[in-house]
Amino acid sequence: MQKLSLRAVQKLTCKKRDAWWTVLLVDPVATRLVCLFARFDWITPNRVTWAALFVGLGSAGFFLKGDYESLAIGAGLYHISFILDCIDGKLARLKGNGSVFGGWLDYVFDRIRVLFCALALMGGQFLRTDEPVFLLAALVVVFLDMLRYVDALQIYKMRMSMRSKIEAVTLARQAEAGVKEEDQKVVFMEDLLRENPLAEGETLKAAAATRPGQPEVIDLHRQFRESFPWYARFRHALLRTRIRPHLISGIEFQMFIFIVGPLIGHVLVTTAVSAILLGAFELVIMFKFWLSTRDFTRTMERLAPDSVPTRAGSISPHLQAGRHRRREGDQGRPDTGADTWTGQDDPYSYDAPYLQEHQYSQETRTEPDGWNAQVTWMDQRFPAPEPDDDPGFQPYPHPYPAEPEAQDTAWLPRVPTQPHPGHHHADSGQSWS
Repeated sequence: MQKLSLRAVQKLTCKKRDAWWTVLLVDPVATRLVCLFARFDWITPNRVTWAALFVGLGSAGFFLKGDYESLAIGAGLYHISFILDCIDGKLARLKGNGSVFGGWLDYVFDRIRVLFCALALMGGQFLRTDEPVFLLAALVVVFLDMLRYVDALQIYKMRMSMRSKIEAVTLARQAEAGVKEEDQKVVFMEDLLRENPLAEGETLKAAAATRPGQPEVIDLHRQFRESFPWYARFRHALLRTRIRPHLISGIEFQMFIFIVGPLIGHVLVTTAVSAILLGAFELVIMFKFWLSTRDFTRTMERLAPDSVPTRAGSISPHLQAGRHRRREGDQGRPDTGADTWTGQDDPYSYDAPYLQEHQYSQETRTEPDGWNAQVTWMDQRFPAPEPDDDPGFQPYPHPYPAEPEAQDTAWLPRVPTQPHPGHHHADSGQSWS
């Protein structure tokens, strides 16, 4: 196999935006190792992932000892483990043999490595110092690591949901306007910025508006950029070196706790500072996502005003008393055994208007046909809520089901009645006590 070009490998395997720890301390080593590993067919991305896990567990073993030399060795092994963790993805992109299972394996092994290293590092310090605060620190590290990745996945899911809804409405409008199917498309500002990371958002939007037949550019981060205009300059300055603006992510959080802390001999202080910084950046991400949801709502109101509920924040009329539950004080309902109740004073009663229209008697209302007619009238007057976009939505069951049909139970075997203690048994003449 011919020698690979390092620059070509870097361009193909390195991400356009990455954590500053990865860009500065991992990629220079990882890309050179990728050029070496790519020569051997038996070195696959999944095997590199397994190697990263085993090296990470080895670092956990040294962390558990607790002395400084062991902590330094554990920190070095953890950094090697992270380099291998980056190599598996780069190798998959270079050779084109990545798989869905490999991506899942990489994610799960990362969580296992963090869990074991956190318990070993803090557990080793607890055994040496007998300070319970290290046990609390272990819980904090595991919790924040899980929260970071779960939150990232959930925000990504919500962003894809917002994009899908906007795409559906926009494509429907284009179809109504007579745009050919092959010419229908939706353009998002975040896609334009991803393709042109150093360009200005307004410049890209203006350039897109000048093209004939170019659809409107949907911007779901407009309010954030308008509120923080300096962010664009800060982002551009970092992207020139491939560093993403999210300076304290899960990667930096792990590296500070498992590498910097053990090397400088201040595990607890480093953990506390890292946790505070990660929490602060997570709050910024949540705030940015909240502003994005407001942009989404305004976009939907503009594109499809009919699809936005006008009674948002209020209770729908069909959920009021009289349909889904009985109110206290109702007397004389057909299923309560009362004889006199007409519901004339209850505007939401299920049979007062019905009786006025059809003049049904009390006996007729208890018949099956009369009851079914009332149920049909109630379903028409109080329709069930729309399923909206929730695939797990189930309509309310009918609160007053029809009387079950009588069934012949003569064929069922008779179960003898169990006497209560202290009562006289009629058959045996004995008294149970």
